[in-house]
Amino acid sequence: MSDSSPLPPVRLHPEAELARAALSTPLLSRAARLARWAGPGTRVDAGGGLVEEQVPAAAELLGLTGDDAAAYVGEAWRVAVDAGLVEIVDEEAGTVRAGEELKLLTGGSPRDVLTVWLAALETVVADATVPDLDDLVAALDQGGEVDFSSLDWDPEAEAEFLDGVLGNLYLLTVSEDGPGDGTVPLPALAASMIVPDGMGEPTNDVLEQVSDAMMRLDDQFRVLEPVGLVDYRPVDEALMADTDEEPAATVDDTDVARYGMVRLTPLGVYGLRARLLEAGFEAPAVGDLADKGADVLLDGTARFGQSAARTETEQWLARREPLAAARELLVAARGADAGAPLRRLRCQQALSLVGAEAEPALREVLDDPELGGLARVWLSERGAAGVPAPSEDMVFWLTVDTLAAQLAAEGNSEELQALVEGLAAQHSGFFAAAWRVEHPATAEVLDAMGRLHPDKKVAKQARKAAFKARSQQGS
Repeated sequence: MSDSSPLPPVRLHPEAELARAALSTPLLSRAARLARWAGPGTRVDAGGGLVEEQVPAAAELLGLTGDDAAAYVGEAWRVAVDAGLVEIVDEEAGTVRAGEELKLLTGGSPRDVLTVWLAALETVVADATVPDLDDLVAALDQGGEVDFSSLDWDPEAEAEFLDGVLGNLYLLTVSEDGPGDGTVPLPALAASMIVPDGMGEPTNDVLEQVSDAMMRLDDQFRVLEPVGLVDYRPVDEALMADTDEEPAATVDDTDVARYGMVRLTPLGVYGLRARLLEAGFEAPAVGDLADKGADVLLDGTARFGQSAARTETEQWLARREPLAAARELLVAARGADAGAPLRRLRCQQALSLVGAEAEPALREVLDDPELGGLARVWLSERGAAGVPAPSEDMVFWLTVDTLAAQLAAEGNSEELQALVEGLAAQHSGFFAAAWRVEHPATAEVLDAMGRLHPDKKVAKQARKAAFKARSQQGS
């Protein structure tokens, strides 16, 4: 995922609900139990891990048995230390005590709990990029340092790869209506990182890379699931046992689940968004603009889908008196810049949610060349008396402004094509008059009409009108 990738606005679950989910995750709950268990007699080694003699007692506390018990204890202890639930008092003596953050899990706000969970998440994401510890130990050289070349492991590249995977998972599963219910097949996620854009049939070499990436991701998602980031159905063990079977090959839809399925949890959406924001991405969430000015609201929702824009606007309006809100929206909708038409469309949509109390604000702009048209529409739709008829110039200006807004919002969509066809059919002299409209987007709109109209004769008229409009603007 590149820095320019457009990120959809997301609907985050309430922080109280997310905090409860964080507290119930296996990893954070284990870390908290270890932090409460640790006391004056607890000792750690030079790396901050529990000394070997104390691991069995910690495993018994957590109810862990089997060959993996020590690994689970070590993971939970690392999280406890890194998240501040445990503090190392004396590194030389290896003594510890409860950390300040431990109190936040029971006495802090939901935001406090989520801050602790985010620290835990960072530890787990870092752990997920580390190869098998047995290989790591085997790679130690005589000086006690890891020989990365013998591991064929580049820590920075591995971290970058996992960040890219998580970014793509965010894009594939998150929408303005909340986390998608559908899971993402592991082959699709791996392919999103490996297969070049525009490649038709993948080569055998690319398929092999996808297969290798799937196996790495299978290991990594198994690590990430206990912290609550994802719901994960692992790759079928039988597939990994069968070395002759290629997981990256074409997969039957009825069999796709065997190759691994992953879905972001609501908590995972919160966590990945926080990481994206920290990395400098613009990752909007519905509700972010409720306390901002109308100018920020209209510019911000310009990139939202209709559902998210409406919810955002409803939250914004809920904090304001209708008349004052309408006046602020109208002021923010003015302008001749490229974004102004879409601001006015969002303003019109916002005003449709405001009651009759806003009528004075709309009447105040009836003579405004940029706002008079939408004011008349608003008043007429509510059956207001004494609404003056618009001039022909105002009608054409509003038409161009509306088309420019739709073009900015949706591009060359089917809806815009239908609107273009309807305009040309209803007004036989539309192009003869439209090129004269003194609107900054007139030529652009006429060009778009020429592209979109299926009738070649009408399309040619639109292109001629666009040429005239440009000539007029340049004169």
